[in-house]
Amino acid sequence: MEEWEEGGCRSVARQSGPAGPLVLVVACALIDPDGRVLVAQRPEGRSMAGLWEFPGGKVQPGETPEAALVRELAEELGIDTGESCLAPLTFASHAYEDFHLLMPVFACRTWEGRPRGCEGQALKWVRGAELPSLPMPPADIPLIPLIQDWL
Repeated sequence: MEEWEEGGCRSVARQSGPAGPLVLVVACALIDPDGRVLVAQRPEGRSMAGLWEFPGGKVQPGETPEAALVRELAEELGIDTGESCLAPLTFASHAYEDFHLLMPVFACRTWEGRPRGCEGQALKWVRGAELPSLPMPPADIPLIPLIQDWL
């Protein structure tokens, strides 16, 4: 382990073991006209079942994060939106036991259709103040304050 001080900030460089494969997923803070955000509950039979998350999914090979999110929102929620309606918000980088998750997160306020759980997942619109009380996957938790700022 190396330590150095630069510009008044102390950094520690650590060597760590392999984090497993890098998994690229994309998520969306879908915000309605009342300033609520949509969350989806992971269905039974999936990892982290029962936890609430921001809608999205895996980016396929050759697909941009924006195209993946437009596709995932159509598949999971039955809504249509365009890439131009997605505003980059932040990203999450989280080491799970078997893989490392990298997740660009976008905000979206414009879409066509009414969101519904097309894959059997429960959905609910929540106010920003409600987000911290929801059980969420570890990668989603640090996103809460940033999304609250957008609401």
